Amino acid sequence: MANVVVVGAQWGDEGKGKVVDIYTEFSDDVVRYQGGNNAGHTLVVGNEKVVLHLIPSGILHPGKRCVIGNGVVLDPEVFIREITNLKATGRIADDACLLLSESLHVIMPYHKRIDIAREAKSGAKKIGTTGRGIGPAYEDKIGRRGIRLMDLLDKELFARKLREALEEKNIILQQLLGEKPFTFEEIYEEYNGYADVLRKYAADTTLTLHRDIKAGKKILFEGAQGTLLDVDHGTYPFVTSSSTCAGGACTGTGVSPRDIHEIIGISKAYVTRVGSGPFPTELDDAVGERLRQAGHEFGATTGRPRRCGWFDALVLKYAVRVNGLTGVALTKLDVLDGFDTIRICTGYSYNGKVLDELPANLDVFEKCRPIYEEMPGWKSDISGARTFADLPEKTQSYVKRLQELIGCPITLVSVGPRRDQTIILRNPFG
Repeated sequence: MANVVVVGAQWGDEGKGKVVDIYTEFSDDVVRYQGGNNAGHTLVVGNEKVVLHLIPSGILHPGKRCVIGNGVVLDPEVFIREITNLKATGRIADDACLLLSESLHVIMPYHKRIDIAREAKSGAKKIGTTGRGIGPAYEDKIGRRGIRLMDLLDKELFARKLREALEEKNIILQQLLGEKPFTFEEIYEEYNGYADVLRKYAADTTLTLHRDIKAGKKILFEGAQGTLLDVDHGTYPFVTSSSTCAGGACTGTGVSPRDIHEIIGISKAYVTRVGSGPFPTELDDAVGERLRQAGHEFGATTGRPRRCGWFDALVLKYAVRVNGLTGVALTKLDVLDGFDTIRICTGYSYNGKVLDELPANLDVFEKCRPIYEEMPGWKSDISGARTFADLPEKTQSYVKRLQELIGCPITLVSVGPRRDQTIILRNPFG
């Protein structure tokens, strides 16, 4: 038995979808434990590109159980659209393969309107939210005002909770944000329709997972976003609203930490970030644009261009520490194919001092400047490599140097977007 957590080790968009898709082959259940449809996982299956925002990537593998845990906030419209699209392409033959925690919180229309309006009023202080209502939904959850799936499935209870919510939300929309309020009827009828579809997927998923673990099944836990976007351990306030680190897999599913055996961090061979916030190795020049174009660095959810920069070893060292990583999956190594010289950030310069750890203070972090080590590029196409020995010596040296700097073994290397363009150095499922 082996239960594995996959987390983003940078600022998200590291290629978790592909890695989860690969590891799904070895697991029985695939579980999404936090976030919402503010993240997109892009997978290439054969010549087909599939983008998923809510449903675990394991849905592309027949016979696997996919679970959306209690730590996720669910937009019913988006979920139903994904289900419809997957069924239209023959990806879901049996609804029983997909379960929704009856305890997860539901994103409501007022969450999205508040999210967009707040961001519009923030000016230069924008966080970079996707406007999907994720943050306001988590606010209601923590404030004990949220509407859970189990509430939505009970018409009378849903009606009461919706009326109570609108009393507050309409005041916020009208008086604070200058936005149009909602009527009870327009939301109630729409969401009752969603409830009719969602009902067959609702379950006590914590109990289901406990029974599967007890039966010796292998569970793969799938996170969204990345470590540096964690609401507690990220670059606050430029973070998401949930626990993206490995600990979130337990709180977001009800599984004990004692039942987690491996934690794999996903990292690009360089770094990207979406939205505002510190980014010491950012390249606002032709090299950054070259990385963006070669890596197709545009958001799967928003289409926004991602900020790009050289690999930051301090970010990865931090991710290793706060997640307890047992391995790192290195993605998009092929994007660096054409560079004469490749840089690695090995420390920061701040006020004449050299820092070798990520600073906790955001103001300090924003003023840090990268200290680089240079390595020669391999100047060749590595997309056909299927073993580590197939890689050019300079590529192998780069991977080995990253491993030394971060203090964690690199257990997987991706040399292209397809499933077969992957070198597995160690399988966390044994």
